[in-house]
Amino acid sequence: MSQQPPVRSTASPRPRPDASMSLLTNVMDHSLDDGYAQAAARRGEGGKGLPTTLRAKLGLAAALLLAAVVVTLGAAQARISAPTLAKEREQLINRIQNETAAADTLQKNVDALRDAVSTKQRDVLEKHGGDKAELVALLAGATAVHGPGIKLVVDDARQTKQSGGNGPRESNGFSDTGRVRDRDMQRIVNGLWQSGAEAIAINGQRLTALSAIRAAGDAILVDNKPLVPPYTVLAIGDGERLGKAFESSADGQYLHVLQQNYGVRASISAQGDVRLPAAPSLLVRTAQPQEGGAAERGTGTGKGTS
Repeated sequence: MSQQPPVRSTASPRPRPDASMSLLTNVMDHSLDDGYAQAAARRGEGGKGLPTTLRAKLGLAAALLLAAVVVTLGAAQARISAPTLAKEREQLINRIQNETAAADTLQKNVDALRDAVSTKQRDVLEKHGGDKAELVALLAGATAVHGPGIKLVVDDARQTKQSGGNGPRESNGFSDTGRVRDRDMQRIVNGLWQSGAEAIAINGQRLTALSAIRAAGDAILVDNKPLVPPYTVLAIGDGERLGKAFESSADGQYLHVLQQNYGVRASISAQGDVRLPAAPSLLVRTAQPQEGGAAERGTGTGKGTS
């Protein structure tokens, strides 16, 4: 009977002395959790390891948080300052109302005084005018008048001309030759006076012997009141005779030149009844007789518009 060789068994590794304390060993070997270790590594790399979407969400959340803080602080500040602003606004409104009421009262006083002065001036005209009181009042513009006359409408050219020359209408720096000037209206009014007009008004503004037609920029002023085109001139007199006399006068020919050369528009027509208001204010001036003269004190009524 053959003898079998003895079977040798492979020696197994010796167990660790701390094998029975595997839990404690694991805690000692891994004192820091893997998740915390990864987060610490990302922070060390400057956040490069964070996904782009996550970084965008974090930035948006921070922006929204900052906006919410700003809005909250603004609302709190507005709530705190609201009573002060409301009080200041109320004080300002009260002040405006008080000043407006005071201005209205002063304006009423001015109107009343102006009416009183006008009444006294008209009384003076009637008192010192004698048998010519009505004529004096007419020339001074003290009373409203009506009667036959003419209507003369003067307006700027439709397309004003721009000229670089040095003609008579380019003086004072003006180059818009198609625009009616104050000197044009002066000549027209003086021409009407010389042609026999008894009373004249421009755009409802009554002219007197002391009225002045001036310019302020491009505006025309009559007794410091601005007028706008078209300029409607109403004159009382014999309509047909007055119109023909004016058209044949030097000032009428001047207006005709403005029409032909510069496109200024003008039309004249006789009227059966023209109504003119009284002058808004009167200036009564008296003349003293010279030595050796026997003239009485009277009201100056010489015609002419400067």
